[in-house]
Amino acid sequence: MQSLPSKIVILGTGGTLAGTATEPGDNVGYRAAQIGIAEIVARIPALAGVPIETEQVAQIDSKDMSYAIWRALAKRVAFHLGRDDVAGIVVTHGTDTLEESAYLLQRVLAPGKPVALTAAMRPANALQSDGPQNLVDAVCVARYAGAKGVVAVLAGRIHGAFEVRKLHTYRIDAFGSGDAGPIGVVQEGVLTLWRTWPECAALGLHVLARDTPPRVVTVMSHADADGGIVDALLAHGVDGIVVAGTGNGSLHHALEAALRRAQGEAGVAVLRCSRVACGPVLPTANDVFESAGSLTPAQARVELLLRLSL
Repeated sequence: MQSLPSKIVILGTGGTLAGTATEPGDNVGYRAAQIGIAEIVARIPALAGVPIETEQVAQIDSKDMSYAIWRALAKRVAFHLGRDDVAGIVVTHGTDTLEESAYLLQRVLAPGKPVALTAAMRPANALQSDGPQNLVDAVCVARYAGAKGVVAVLAGRIHGAFEVRKLHTYRIDAFGSGDAGPIGVVQEGVLTLWRTWPECAALGLHVLARDTPPRVVTVMSHADADGGIVDALLAHGVDGIVVAGTGNGSLHHALEAALRRAQGEAGVAVLRCSRVACGPVLPTANDVFESAGSLTPAQARVELLLRLSL
């Protein structure tokens, strides 16, 4: 009789979870991405009996995440998902761009097995490092029967790839899921689920086939905004613009006029979201630009990049 898949593959990309500080009490002046994923796993007794395979895909501070690393990561995730002996995948990541990477992996791969991203707000040698527990919880989610799709597991909460967002600069519980709320929680190795795992149609790895991706940037509407930044971006050869509006995605009239010209005359794709932390951009009768719904500006940029890559 064929055995069920049991192996968990942990793909390391660096981040604070792999970071170290000169002084254990320094939670902000550390250097990210200093310890390899194999060593991190070996230091956690709770993972000793779990069939785990590690692979270092990158070793960066996630503020420096790039399209090239996204592409490499997506390929490795897809490869390991295709293995019969693999039950799920964990990706260690920095917190700064985690919501972007989670969204991209879900849209590109829409995996039928669990892919759990996890991270830390404190370096590995901090007095109270959160990385080890987050990693243990993420492995727990990756082993859970019936789990699927890309999620983020942090501070005991399971966030879906479409909703996860960083909401705090410092606290250990720095992530939320907006109005949707977490998918569930992990408590002492036990999962409690409140809603379903993320689902969508997979775009496929071919969407990341370009060596040079479309140039997509984000601008923000604010008091005294004008169209100068849009004109500069057009001169720079931009392909798409995500505009983070005020409130319900509303735009300063001068910025809106410049974006209209960019879309109508230069053929630049424009996607509109809100700079507000939570809540969707609801449609109105006067809408000029397509809404990104409840996506954060960072996620909306990934969405537009993928659309322009099709």
